[in-house]
Amino acid sequence: MKKSLQTSRWAIALAAALAVQCAQAATPAAPLDAAQQRAAKLVSQMTIDEKISMVFGYFGTEFQGKQPPKGALPQSAGYLNGIERLGVTPQWLTDAGIGVASQPGKNTRERTSLPSGIATAATWNPRLAFEGAAMIGKEARLSGFNVMLGGSVNLAREPRNGRNFEYTGEDPLLAGIMAGEQIRGVQSNHVISTLKHYAYNDQETGRNHVNVKIKDPAGRMSDLLAFQIAIERGNPGSVMCSYNRVNGPYGCEHDHLLNKVLKGDWGFKGYVMSDWGATHSTIPAALAGLDQQSGYPFDKSPYFDGALKEAVQNGHVPESRLDDMVKRILWAMAAHGVLDNPVKVQDSQIDYTAHGRISQADAEEAIVLLKNQGNVLPLSPSLKRIAVIGGHANKGVLSGGGSAQVYPRGGMAVPNEGPESWPGPMVYLPGSPMKALAARNKARFSWHDGKDTAAAAKVAADADVVLVFATQWTSEAADVRTLSLPNKQDELIAAVAKANPRTVVVLQTGTPVTMPWVNEVAGVVEAWYPGTNGAEAIARVLTGEVDASGRLPQTFPLSENQLPRPTIDGIDLPKDTRFDVDYDIDGAAVGYKWFDLKGHKPLFAFGHGLSYTSFTYTNLKAQAVDGSIRVTFDTANSGARAGKAVPQVYVSKVGSGWEAPKRLGGWDKLALNAGERRGSTVTVDPRTLAVFDGATNRWKIAAGEYKVILASAADAPAQTVTVRLAAREFAAGAR
Repeated sequence: MKKSLQTSRWAIALAAALAVQCAQAATPAAPLDAAQQRAAKLVSQMTIDEKISMVFGYFGTEFQGKQPPKGALPQSAGYLNGIERLGVTPQWLTDAGIGVASQPGKNTRERTSLPSGIATAATWNPRLAFEGAAMIGKEARLSGFNVMLGGSVNLAREPRNGRNFEYTGEDPLLAGIMAGEQIRGVQSNHVISTLKHYAYNDQETGRNHVNVKIKDPAGRMSDLLAFQIAIERGNPGSVMCSYNRVNGPYGCEHDHLLNKVLKGDWGFKGYVMSDWGATHSTIPAALAGLDQQSGYPFDKSPYFDGALKEAVQNGHVPESRLDDMVKRILWAMAAHGVLDNPVKVQDSQIDYTAHGRISQADAEEAIVLLKNQGNVLPLSPSLKRIAVIGGHANKGVLSGGGSAQVYPRGGMAVPNEGPESWPGPMVYLPGSPMKALAARNKARFSWHDGKDTAAAAKVAADADVVLVFATQWTSEAADVRTLSLPNKQDELIAAVAKANPRTVVVLQTGTPVTMPWVNEVAGVVEAWYPGTNGAEAIARVLTGEVDASGRLPQTFPLSENQLPRPTIDGIDLPKDTRFDVDYDIDGAAVGYKWFDLKGHKPLFAFGHGLSYTSFTYTNLKAQAVDGSIRVTFDTANSGARAGKAVPQVYVSKVGSGWEAPKRLGGWDKLALNAGERRGSTVTVDPRTLAVFDGATNRWKIAAGEYKVILASAADAPAQTVTVRLAAREFAAGAR
């Protein structure tokens, strides 16, 4: 019976693959581009063994007693053999999206770290996303790598997700644009970027077996839209499929997601690689659209090695499908310059000083000023005594854990904290925020580690201003159970604020956190994981050398009870238990859309962020243009100093019919001197005006009136106008 079921499974997958091929054959083929022609020519010259070598990848580090191939770089993420006689370079793979990461070991690779992905999203500045990614892409190339396993675009559907720090927020437009720019930046160095994790890998709990239940239209308007926009913007060479199951099948053998949506509707030309340990079969995976097995021996079997060769020779997988897999890989290598620009290790040429400045610029614009009662910030140069408490602020800044971990030059500032094994260690990057502040302010600084609450409160009582550095370490492979700060830091902050109400809390977190003490403190600053030179960035914002210009890319709830799932599904189940998570509860209403839909008032809204100056938004106009809406408005700096504004445009369908009352339609970021006024033009992405119709596989914009809202945050409208649109519909891969 088992053999019969497996044979049936192959037959179904084969029929699906052949149906896709027939459908493609029925449509006139577009002319092949030069990279596709080159890839086809190379494949025509390959033996079957050479083709198999292109689709079967190894982990680049010893794992479970198995050594990597000799060509792999030490403590790296992956390696695939090249074909020397055809001039096909090996593929050297490195994690991850915020820098050249290293597997743990004796000789960790020390490189520049960008701020976390969620921090870059908080800049709302696509240019910075590109420039930061171009920097780490350059370090990857100089380190000998030609494939980088980022950018990352999973939506923050689950705020307690341990990997949210790697991603780009809760809104598909913002997340897709920022991740797309990161992909463009990496690939500007002739290094392939890998968009991940496709799709719905929105929690780490049970990630290897959880079954996500979501209807396709809801997915197309949320998680999948973020991927679609990132692909359009960044043109990644590769997409990495995810661990989880989606409506039954695993993400890496999902015909609908891989063949129909990614390669069919969106016309993706590159290749699909598996996440490390996410391949579960040979024939079904190959027929369903997986092009490359990654990181063996993380998987239970070398599915795409000898087993795939046998399946091709026996006719279970058409040889044309194997050829397509290899062509896609070679297209990515040709289109992004990997074939013509071989890499070699040249790490002595890395300009760490210049790269640190790029990371710092990102961190400075990422820092969000959440509360500033009585203008406690920026810190006055006339202060006499400043107390700094907690968070190892006398030594370093925190970073997130797991495969994204970038090891800092000079070693860890705070050793021996966190788990001893992966996804640890817990890494603090060198650079003391307290020392950086002391270099900019003549006040006398006093330090307390915060471990003794009463003693910390006593230190706070004697200060003019208190800075409490609060931390929350998050990592791959584990979610946080609650949004509360760990290690009794809420109690510490409450005690310090009681002793001195002029307390500012500086958060270094990977997720939103709850703040039971928020009404008792004067200021709250979200610094995220600020990366290399993060201490300097924090000091420059706190002292006002630069404006506080970050805006939240994710809603901060008052409590977990406001979430679609107050408790994380599966959090208390034994390891490897299969279970479902129902994303149809919120559907496309992710983040601020859920809060709007349910009438919840958040702690801090999506898009929120204060400045050291003030802005006014006027002259809002909107008109229907080419089936979408063109919006114009003016932004003026009405304050006394220079600053950066982030005017946001939301759209709302009058009469609703949407998953939520409004959607982000676009934004601008402007640096304005005091008294300066400037105009902006924003063209709304048509998909943010449409509903995806699963029956016709098309986007549909309903005829009627649409309200355009100019705002400084999702809960802070400044002006509104109404515009009428005609009915319009367009293909799933169009806009």
